Amino acid sequence: MTRYAVLLRGINVGGRNKVPMARLRELLGELGFEDVSTYIASGNVLLSSSDTAAEIKARIEEALPRAFDLHSEVVSVLVLSHAQLRRVIDQRPDGFGDEPATYHSDAVFLMGIDADDAMRAFDPRPGVDAVWPGKGVIYSQRLSAQRTKSRLSKVMSSPHYRSMTIRNWATTTALLRLLDEADAA
Repeated sequence: MTRYAVLLRGINVGGRNKVPMARLRELLGELGFEDVSTYIASGNVLLSSSDTAAEIKARIEEALPRAFDLHSEVVSVLVLSHAQLRRVIDQRPDGFGDEPATYHSDAVFLMGIDADDAMRAFDPRPGVDAVWPGKGVIYSQRLSAQRTKSRLSKVMSSPHYRSMTIRNWATTTALLRLLDEADAA
């Protein structure tokens, strides 16, 4: 059995695509996944499976619209192994996420798009935004005091946005911590 972090894109956002976490855990258990847990209500799941990441993704993406009233073209799934999530955190730019009182920091996870293509969707405002490409992720940081001037929201109008799911840095690191704890247990 391998432990995975599963990121659901497009659920519980702005009152659309509502997916109650208790029912989601139940559904994933019905699909045969083990040790299913969720972290906050924004589509973060931890589970164990002997399936590959691609098989997990396909099974969940097929089951979600049957179990919930979703706009399925918006909802997609990214499955990360423990090692992949650790790499996202270990390979962050120097200082990224270290000053949460000063900067809002996000991991923009990429789904079927490479970082070079995804970077075209970003137009960082000098002095406010900074972005760095990574392996399977874009690191995005904005000055908290100027966040209303950030251009991060422009990404959401890009066609590339359908190939991304965003998690704040605190959530990203919490998911790794939970995977680490599960492995230690």
